[in-house]
Amino acid sequence: MYSQRFTIMKNMFLTAVVASAALVSCGTVQSLVQNTFPYTANVLISTGVPADKEVSSTATASNVQTWFGGNNDAKIKDVRISDAKISVVSPSGGNLSALKTVKVYISSSGTGEKLVASRSDISTNAASLNLDLNDTGFLDSVVKSSGLTVRTVYELKNQTSSDMNLKIALNFSSVPAK
Repeated sequence: MYSQRFTIMKNMFLTAVVASAALVSCGTVQSLVQNTFPYTANVLISTGVPADKEVSSTATASNVQTWFGGNNDAKIKDVRISDAKISVVSPSGGNLSALKTVKVYISSSGTGEKLVASRSDISTNAASLNLDLNDTGFLDSVVKSSGLTVRTVYELKNQTSSDMNLKIALNFSSVPAK
């Protein structure tokens, strides 16, 4: 009787251990197969751009299109913005102090424009700044379509004394589709 109870308890314990290990490994595999892919856009702020006025700059995606090429059958899903950063490329030693606000939108053929990142009341002398992410939900239809476009809208506090070249770096994350 005691031996039979011990065997049942041992089997239940081993089953629980195996089930726990399987659940943990599924989560680990999920995080290992999650994809992150980058896109960068350059924005030129010319010396003639007036202060306190929203200005727009548009760039066509090349990095994301390399990944997907407008292939709506790409085997990914749940695409989200995971990181957005703005940084000064030139002039050397430049900073973001002239910027007041920045907004980053993405769109593609047949999809509406979606705000993915922004920053208001910029008050930094740093050369780079992480942008606040906008929860736009899943971006599968935008990223997997052809002609992905990034539009950057910015406003200056004051005119720049020389041309300034900025880089907008966006990272998207996704999981494999089944």
